[in-house]
Amino acid sequence: MSIPAAPPKRESFLAFSPPALTEEEIAEVVDTLRSDWITTGPKARRFEQEFGAYLQAPAALALNSCTAGLHVALATLGIGPGDEVITTPMTFVASVNVIEHVGARPVLVDVEPDTLNIDPLQVERAITPRTRAILPVHFTGHPVELDPIQALAAQHSLHVVEDAAHALPASYRGRAIGSSSNPTAFSFYATKNLTTAEGGMLTGDPEFLDRARVISLHGMNRDAWRRYDRGASWFYEVTAPGFKYNLTDIQAALGLVQLRRLDGMQARRRALVARYLDAFAGEEALVLPVERAHVEHAWHLFVIRLRHDLLTIERNQFIEELTELNIGSSVHFIPVHLHPYYRDRYQMAPQDLPMAHGAYEAMLSLPLNARMSDTDQEDVIAAVQYLLRVHRR
Repeated sequence: MSIPAAPPKRESFLAFSPPALTEEEIAEVVDTLRSDWITTGPKARRFEQEFGAYLQAPAALALNSCTAGLHVALATLGIGPGDEVITTPMTFVASVNVIEHVGARPVLVDVEPDTLNIDPLQVERAITPRTRAILPVHFTGHPVELDPIQALAAQHSLHVVEDAAHALPASYRGRAIGSSSNPTAFSFYATKNLTTAEGGMLTGDPEFLDRARVISLHGMNRDAWRRYDRGASWFYEVTAPGFKYNLTDIQAALGLVQLRRLDGMQARRRALVARYLDAFAGEEALVLPVERAHVEHAWHLFVIRLRHDLLTIERNQFIEELTELNIGSSVHFIPVHLHPYYRDRYQMAPQDLPMAHGAYEAMLSLPLNARMSDTDQEDVIAAVQYLLRVHRR
C-alpha cells in the first residue's frame, strides 16, 4: 500500500490559542493608562455590572483569576478542615488546589464517557456525612448535568460551586452558566474565549458576593477606590483575614471591549467547530467531542481522542508529528490523581478513575480561537487526516 503524500509544511507555526485582540482593546487600555485610576476602580466596577447583565447573573465580582473565585467562594461558605468537597479529576489542578487551600479534603470521582464531565452517579456514591460541597467543572465549555447535581445538593444540604473557567458563554436547559445563585467562577486567562490577560469573575447572590468581596481584598470593608476618590474617607476596618485577589482597571479595560465582541467571537468559534466536525465525521480512528441537545457549548476547547486500537501511533507521538508540520496542539488535562502530590497524599492509582485516565491517554486539543483563519484550519485538518492515514492499522 502506498504511503499518502504529506501536506505542505506551514511556513510559520500555528499557535494553539493566541488572544483575539483588536485596536479597540488597545485604545481602551490606553484610555485607562491616561486616567487617574489604573488599579481596581471604575472600569472594574463597570466590567462587573456589564458581565453580570450579559449573563443575567444576580451579581458579579471581578477578581484576578478563576482560581481566586473558587478559593474565595469556598472560604466565604466556611468550608474548611474536616470537610469534604466532591470534584472531578478532569480539570486543571487549580480547581482542586483551592480545596486544599481551605483545609478541606478533595474527593475525586470519575467522569462521563462522552462529555468527560463529572458523573452525577459517581457523585452520589461519594457523598458522606463530611461532604459539604460539590465542585463541578464545565470541561471544555460543555455544561455539566446540573439538574441531578442540584438535586443531590438539595437532598444532602450541600453547596454547589461551579468552575466555569471554560464555560463563557454556555447554557444549560436555556439558562446561562453563571446566572443561578450558585457561586460560579470564570476565567479570563490569555487563552480563554474572553481574555483580560489574567483575570476572573465570580457570580452569585448579591449578599454572598458582598461577603466574598471583603474576603477578596484583605478582609477590608472598603476598597481603595472608595477610600481615595474625591470626598471619600480614609477609614477602613479589617473584618476577616482576607486575600489579595482584585482585578485592575487595566485588565477590566480589556474585558469591557472583549465582552462587547464576545458574541461575534463565539460565532467564529462555532463556525470553526462545525467545520472540524464535518471534516472528521468519517474518521473512525477519532472520538469527537459532543454537544448534548439541551446545552449550548462554549467550545473553549476542541478535544479529540485517538482510538489506539485503530492506529499504530500514540498520542504523544501524534502531537510531535503535528508540531513537525508546524501545527500547535495541547493536552487538557493531566488528570489530578496522576500528579505526585494528589497521587501520594491520597494513595490513588491511575485506574482508580478509569474513564478519566483512559481519556487522558488518548486526548489532544486542536487549535481553536477566534483569530483562526479558514486557511489555518485547512492546514490543521489536512495534517490530522494525513497522520491518521499514515498510522492506520
